Amino acid sequence: MAFLKRLGWYLVGLSIGIVFLVFFLKKKSGENGIEFCYFPNCRVLKDMRSKPLMFDENLQEQYRDTMLIKEFLTNGDIDFGRSDTKSEPCKTYIIQHGQKTATKEIKAVNCPDGLTIVGMD
Repeated sequence: MAFLKRLGWYLVGLSIGIVFLVFFLKKKSGENGIEFCYFPNCRVLKDMRSKPLMFDENLQEQYRDTMLIKEFLTNGDIDFGRSDTKSEPCKTYIIQHGQKTATKEIKAVNCPDGLTIVGMD
């Protein structure tokens, strides 16, 4: 009888844990869900996405596409070797996106008050 009682409490705890995990993972997978950024690339891009987007006045009109820039800020890779991450208060990042044969890149200046797109190649 003691075994059945312990098994019952184990199953109650297991079911509570499973319900918790289902709700937590469902939130994580949604659009407004929780996002875990542990690597520097992910953390910097997440910080950039949270700021207002501005364009440099010298940037050509064809590159002022916010959907294209959001794609860079979501799926891009930052080239930390070519980026200026030591300057204060604004840091300059080179963000690459695309396949190895057709990689495009943008130059973005990340300031505390906003993100400015300076150039695109």
